[in-house]
This record gives sequence, C-alpha cells and structure tokens, in this order.
Amino acid sequence: MSLLKAASTVSLLTLASRVTGLVRDLLMASTFGASGLTDAFNVAFRIPNLFRRLFAEGAFSQAFVPALAHVKERDGEAATHALIDSVATVLAWALVFTCVLGVAGAPVLVWLLASGFQKDPQSMEAAVFMTRWMFPYIGFMSMVALAAGILNTWKRYAVPAATPVLLNVCMIAAAWLGAPAFQHWGFEPIYAMAAGVMAGGLLQLAVQVPVLRRTGYLPRIGLGLGRLRTAWREPGTRQVARMMAPALLGVGVAQISLMINTQIASWLSAGSVTWLSYADRLMEFPTALLGVALGVVLMPQLAAAHAAQDIERYSGMLDWGLRLVVLLALPCSVALLVFAQPLVATLFHYGAFTDRDVAQVSLALAGYGVGLLGLVAVKVLAPGYYANQDIRTPVRIAIVVLVLTQLMNLALVPWLAHAGLALSIGLGAMVNAGWLLVGLLRRGSWRPSAGWGRLLAQVLLATALMGMVLFWCGQQADWVALRSDPGQRLLWLAGVLALAVFSYFAALRLAGMDIRAIVRR
Repeated sequence: MSLLKAASTVSLLTLASRVTGLVRDLLMASTFGASGLTDAFNVAFRIPNLFRRLFAEGAFSQAFVPALAHVKERDGEAATHALIDSVATVLAWALVFTCVLGVAGAPVLVWLLASGFQKDPQSMEAAVFMTRWMFPYIGFMSMVALAAGILNTWKRYAVPAATPVLLNVCMIAAAWLGAPAFQHWGFEPIYAMAAGVMAGGLLQLAVQVPVLRRTGYLPRIGLGLGRLRTAWREPGTRQVARMMAPALLGVGVAQISLMINTQIASWLSAGSVTWLSYADRLMEFPTALLGVALGVVLMPQLAAAHAAQDIERYSGMLDWGLRLVVLLALPCSVALLVFAQPLVATLFHYGAFTDRDVAQVSLALAGYGVGLLGLVAVKVLAPGYYANQDIRTPVRIAIVVLVLTQLMNLALVPWLAHAGLALSIGLGAMVNAGWLLVGLLRRGSWRPSAGWGRLLAQVLLATALMGMVLFWCGQQADWVALRSDPGQRLLWLAGVLALAVFSYFAALRLAGMDIRAIVRR
C-alpha cells in the first residue's frame, strides 16, 4: 500500500470518527450546556485518557511500534510472535494493577487535576464518581493500542482508524437515550456519559480481536505469575521497556502541562474546562485528519527504512509529510483564527448552549489556531526521532516547552482567562515543532528536496486570499442571532467553507502549483 493511499485511508476513517465526535459534542452541548457538572465529566474523562496516553498511543506506541518493525524486518516470524506475546502479557498485568489503584485513588486523582472543584462539592462528588466508573477504560484502550501497533506494522490501517467511531456512537446513544433514562431513575443525567464511555471502550477492543486472528498475530496473554516472569525476561520486552522510560517522561511532560492547565481552568469561571474541551474538539479535526494520519502511517515505514539503512527513503518520507503539513495545516490555522465564531455558533449553539458559551469557545479556538501548524507538524516530526529509536531528544525539547508554556500562562491567563491557556499551548507547539525541525536538519535525517521556497510562497499567497474571503463572509451575518434559523445558518456555513476551499486551491493553481504531483510524490 502506498503512503498516499494509506494516509488517505486513515484520514477518511479519522474524518468519520471526528464527524461522529462532532455529533456527540453537539448533542452533549445542547443537552447539558456548560456547567459545573459538565466540567466534572470532562475532568473525569480526562483522567483515564491521561493514563491512556502513558500506556497506549503515547509512550507505549512510541516504544513498541519501532521495536516491532525492527524485529519483523530483521529477526523473522518466531521472534515477532515472541515479542508480541511477551509485551501483551506484561502490559495486561500492568493495566490490571493500574486500574485497581485508579479506582481506589479516584478522589486524590480528581484533586490533583481539578482542586478548584472544592468550591463546588457537587462537581467534586460527580467527578470522583465518574472517574471510578470510567477508569477501567484505560485497560480497554491500552490493549486497543497494542492491537493497532501490530495491525499498522502489517499495513492494516483501516480497523484501528475506524474503531474510535464506536466510542462516539456509544456516547451519542448515552446522551440521546441514556441521559433521559438516568434522570427518570433518579440519577444525574450526565452519569449516562460515563456508561457510554465504558461501552465504547469494550466495543473498540472487541472489533480488533477477529482482525488480529486473521493476521495470525493475536497475542497470547499469560495469566500466571510464572508466565509474567518469563515474559519480562524476554529481550524484546526489556528493549520496549527501556525505550518506554524516556517516552514516559516525554508523555508525562505533556500530561503535566495538561494537568496544570486543567487545574488553572478549574479555578476560573464555571464552564471554563468545558469551553476548552469544545475548542479542543474542533481543533482535533485538522490535527487528526492530517497530523495523526501521517504519524500513524509514517512511524512503521520510517522504522523499516531505518532498519534497512535506507537514508534516502527515510528523508523522502519526512519531506513528503512536511509538504502536506504546510499545504493543508496553514490554511486551517488561518480559518480558525478569522472564522472561529461562525464555526462554533453553527455547530454548538443549540439547547442549553448560550450566547456566552459561543463567545468563550470561540476565543479558545482562536488561541489554538495560532499554534495549529505546530501541533500538526509535531505529529510528523516526532516520528522522525522515534523511528530512529531516539526518544530522549523530543523529551528534552518537551521539558523546555513545558516551562515556556507555563511562563506564558503567567502572563496570558490573567489577561485572557481560559483563552490564555489555549494560546499558550498553541505558541508552545510552534516552539516544539521548530526545535524538532532544526534537530532533524542538523543530523541529516531530513534533507529538504528542491522547491520548498516556491511552495511556501504559493501557500502563503493562497492562504492570504482564503483568509480574506472568510473574514469578509464572517462579517456579513450575525451568526449568533441566526440561532432562530439553524437551517439557514448551516447552509451559509457550508457555502462559505466551500467558497474558501475553492478560493484556496484555485489560487494555488493560478500560482503554478501542481497539487497532484506534490501529493503523489
């Protein structure tokens, strides 16, 4: 499968995930609005997600996928089976231990992440209750990450990319059907969302099993302590653990930043955590469709190129990924900056979601938009280090960026409140991406091919034109007042976005860019 076809497959399936996720968030916004209880759910959901990034697509994937690709490339089928079985056994035992501790320590975890809830006992109680119910979600998702790492290494990208849709479908059902049922039974309606999360995690794991069985690499997990000791002594398991150590620090740095930001938001106005969450959901559209898709596809291929010592192929794949980042992420960044309010109003401004909520989410979205290019670029640049089994360099950079981000918070939060948190993250992402880029250039891992200057000039020109179109269209209607006519507002949004896309790509063509050649190179 070509890189283009693989990336397109992942992007399309990720689009399906993000569209269903948007439906989920729209339904939640109209059902629950933005309040202390929605803040409690977002914090409770963030806690297992924080640990999931340690055990799943964060540190674990960064260590496991390159190691698996190297063993597959060099050592044959028997060694590959042994590595998968041993790693799965150790991971399963670690997850059981972590889930037990997490359920027992839920009050401490909520306090560490959102001590500001102490001023509202109802929010604190709800957050602890939902954390306990959702914490085992990390067990399901970490095993899903193991399965995804195996399938992606064998170029089976479709199922891992499609499974998040199941979580969104379960949460949609929870908001639509579960919340009224919970209210009827005398429970807080928001508790239905915790049930939806658990059902989604279980389904995501269940659909991976038959696909792994067909590939012949379904992990065999040892349940006894003797099997655990044997698995831990496997050299490949030790190698993954050694690579995970710096990766855990790197992911931990990112999660510390998230914890600090959530703590700060919990002390701001009620709803601040929710406003940031909705802005983050919209920002995830471009980061997932482009950055995550490219990262998923490039990681195993870069690792294989490194194992084969094919320097030209390694550099060429990075160059291709970075060109797509510039071509597609820069216009998205400008769109979020100049067209934030129409997007938020059209997508979320229904039911319990107020005019004030629209304004606050729009501010946060614009803050994220400043750093969107960096957020997407990091997804391509970091695999350039991980595939080379160099995790320490990105970690050192992440630590410095964490310090810079918190210094920016000191200056921006008193001025911009929750939007200052989003802006700090965006600016920090730009620093992170720039630093990673310079490092790849200095070590020779990326050797820019000809035509970068012309590409940048063409993209900047087309992006400026598109930005002017969006800004002008945004001023032609009162998007908040159009709540009374949601159908017309939705049609106008679709028309404006279509015009913006057309103006961007038309400008690129007039500037002489052969877009198809760039995408297919």
